[in-house]
Amino acid sequence: MRIVVTNCNTTQEMTEEIVRGARAAAGPGTAVTGLTPKWGPESAEGWLDSYLSAAAVIDLLRTYEGPAYDAVVMAGFGEHGREGVRELVDAPVVDITEAAAHLACLLGRRYGVITTLERSCGQIEDSLELAGVGRNCAAVVGTGLNVLELGDAERTEAAFVAAAERAIAAGAEVLVLGCAGMTGLQRAVGEKLGPPVVDGVGAAVKLAESLVGLGLRTSRVGGYERPLPKGRVWGRGAG
Repeated sequence: MRIVVTNCNTTQEMTEEIVRGARAAAGPGTAVTGLTPKWGPESAEGWLDSYLSAAAVIDLLRTYEGPAYDAVVMAGFGEHGREGVRELVDAPVVDITEAAAHLACLLGRRYGVITTLERSCGQIEDSLELAGVGRNCAAVVGTGLNVLELGDAERTEAAFVAAAERAIAAGAEVLVLGCAGMTGLQRAVGEKLGPPVVDGVGAAVKLAESLVGLGLRTSRVGGYERPLPKGRVWGRGAG
């Protein structure tokens, strides 16, 4: 089985970190390939970045020429594009946002998301609502760190713990890492916090493996029918 994992930004170092987390979660026999958009934002923080990222990721998969894959994992927490990708590709598509939330709902009645900047909280709330798991979310809390600051492990851990305490106070029984760049952090903070901590990248990989193993694909009845055949211009010089 081969899973391709799409980073939502152009930062190759982040793609590599995401792939490490995905491979750690993957079962024997599952190959993980990381894809980095050729254009778009260096980090996705806010509505403009998110919509730009969505188009870049769709274009990345549209022009993909690598080995055949069995599933796609979209590693952008709360980012746009998952519905478009489900129309575009025939393989199952699992977004880390909804994957983490669905698993969290199996572990507790209410969950809390710990993310980067406060400006991303509303966007994540909307994504959770669209995925049908918003009603179980107790809180989405920002750490005050931007995506590119997550490389400072000590600072990130301290900020995460402080934000997690706010989410727990709001009623969260399970915690969710609200950024793909936080992958692996659950091991560092798990012992310091009472609730379980769910990593969206790992959750998405395991759900993708399950869908492939069960022979399930995106429904082509209704909302995710294949795109209508028509002329589409993808930008200057695009094929």
